[in-house]
Amino acid sequence: MANTKISAAAFADTKPHYNILNGYRGVAAITVVCFHLFEAFATSHLDQKINHGYLAVDFFFLLSGFVIGYAYDDRWKTMTVKNFLKRRLIRLHPMVIMGALIGAILFYTQGCSVWDVSKVPLSMLLISTVFNLFLIPSTPGFEIRGVGEMYPLNGPSWTLFFEYIGNILYVFFIRKLPTIALSLLVVLTGLGLASFAIWGPLGDLCVGYALTEENIIGGSLRLLFSFSAGLLLSRVFKPFKVRGAFWIGSIVIVVLSFIPRIGGAEHLWMNGLYDSFCVLIVFPILICLGASGKTTDKTSTRICKFLGDISYPLYIVHYPFIYLYFAWVKNENLTFVESLPGAVALVLGSIFLAYICLKFYDKPVRKALTKYFKD
Repeated sequence: MANTKISAAAFADTKPHYNILNGYRGVAAITVVCFHLFEAFATSHLDQKINHGYLAVDFFFLLSGFVIGYAYDDRWKTMTVKNFLKRRLIRLHPMVIMGALIGAILFYTQGCSVWDVSKVPLSMLLISTVFNLFLIPSTPGFEIRGVGEMYPLNGPSWTLFFEYIGNILYVFFIRKLPTIALSLLVVLTGLGLASFAIWGPLGDLCVGYALTEENIIGGSLRLLFSFSAGLLLSRVFKPFKVRGAFWIGSIVIVVLSFIPRIGGAEHLWMNGLYDSFCVLIVFPILICLGASGKTTDKTSTRICKFLGDISYPLYIVHYPFIYLYFAWVKNENLTFVESLPGAVALVLGSIFLAYICLKFYDKPVRKALTKYFKD
């Protein structure tokens, strides 16, 4: 998941927190978990329930660009490229490692008719684990699950692969662009993204997770537009008065995710148009809405903080349990209603595990690494 701490708290500056954007990120992460649950009952993107949950990735990329621009654009007189990249690695990579390890530990418990994990030798699992630990994409010969994922132990790691690319592009290229040139980049990549969604082979933006032509092209366009657009917003955004921003934005995120597939197999372009509208129009508005809104009491502030804090760990740790749930549903030939207790346990258990990882692993490790690699 494309993610960054809104306040850049690990490196303590005095800029105010965007509490509501933190809350949005947590809500989006929960919709992703729910979207992935229904993969066990889908035959393709056409009949996937919570059909557009994949668009949360574009929202994460957009939010990442906005926050990185907000947190770092005015710090380059005192910050080096090395320091920036070090900070981003410390912020993101500990949970990449945790997700890979959880995926490796659970791998042999996830066997089903779709992937026969019993035939995978331990040596290949160890190689795949090392690949995932270092975010090295698995080529077909090393893709041990057999469904084409770049990271077969923890599928969502692909977004971190693209997030790292976005950070590298930012530090060496995009941040140096004047606002006019950055605007042109956003327009061009937006046109490319819309063209891929509307006239491309799939009619959607649920791409980026595999080393195929459409996934590489589509995933790159998703990153380039959303990250650049977020950075542009951080430069030109002006706050406005708004009430109820958290609830408005959260409802919009949930509704957009739950919208059924549009147009079916006969009119793929219709769904592509919907995806383009969400990513190019609605999501930038949501960023402006969340950045303008304020939490007005301690309770809402704590809710937004909690949602923001667990969003990245939740995004990273939940998917190995989705594989497990998927295998259980297939092996037992369950309907969703029959599997509902397991689905609820997965969502709540993933949130709990995300909090445990945050409190007892992610924060302590990042604190130790920050202290060890002091600027």
